[in-house]
Amino acid sequence: MEEVVDIVVDFEDYFPSMMERYGAEGLMMELCNGFRLLMDGERGLITFESLKMKSVVLGLSDLKDEEIVCMLSEGDLDGDGALNQAEFCILMFRLSPGLLMYAH
Repeated sequence: MEEVVDIVVDFEDYFPSMMERYGAEGLMMELCNGFRLLMDGERGLITFESLKMKSVVLGLSDLKDEEIVCMLSEGDLDGDGALNQAEFCILMFRLSPGLLMYAH
């Protein structure tokens, strides 16, 4: 039987202020930049290994393996264990309830 890990990560939502500052197109460009920062350059995906390695570089070295797996599985829509750019952007929007006020 597989163990279910329930992890809560504090997340300060900066996306609404980024939307005001950069507009929709600018926010999407910033999300794409964030994706490229975290992705595995050879695979073009955010993988467990790339997220673990980049989290250390970003000062998040205290992230546990289970937390990284949880982050990936939260956004992994196609079940391949990694995030492509679309999955990453969808996940970021889902994590930002403040962006709902911009939906028309």
